[in-house]
Amino acid sequence: MYVRDAKNREEVWLLDNIEAMGLDETAFRSRDYVVAIDETSNEKAGFGRIRIHKPEDAPDICELTSIGVVEAWRGQGVGAHVVERLIDKASDEGFEEVYALVGVPDFLGQFGFEVIDVDELPDKLRDRLETKRERIEPDAVPMVLAVEAFEMPDRLRERFKNARPRETGGSEETDTDSMAEEFGIDPESATYKYDTGRR
Repeated sequence: MYVRDAKNREEVWLLDNIEAMGLDETAFRSRDYVVAIDETSNEKAGFGRIRIHKPEDAPDICELTSIGVVEAWRGQGVGAHVVERLIDKASDEGFEEVYALVGVPDFLGQFGFEVIDVDELPDKLRDRLETKRERIEPDAVPMVLAVEAFEMPDRLRERFKNARPRETGGSEETDTDSMAEEFGIDPESATYKYDTGRR
């Protein structure tokens, strides 16, 4: 399993999966995405995007968005490695901070992202958060990561090395517990529901 930049020919696959998972396709450009690929079967397992905002009167802003994992590959560290590749891309572009507007902050929190107050967001992202809450993710909260503070949990790195597609529609309990662990949630003590299809 590895993660690489998306190719133009993968645009239809990306759009189909973004729609199926109810993710954000605003200002879609396939070149902004990365894709996780199984090197044995060449099967696509997950994807994500960095979106660069260019305000007229302020420095450029980097947003991490539209992270999705195909159902058969969930709970195996695929999303984590998509995030890692996106952070590397942001760093290569010269960004020291990356923002995200997400409904499940625990997932990104395990990599060093921190929830911030809406007032701490750049103006461009404040408007975007409002739109995202109205159209896609009503519970979205703003997060930020200092790129140099990114951390990959060892358990997710190990899981990714041995990732294999699973039969979908199997044991719901096993899949849920596996996703909970990937999101940094203890399934034994959690007292709330979470949507494992959105990141």
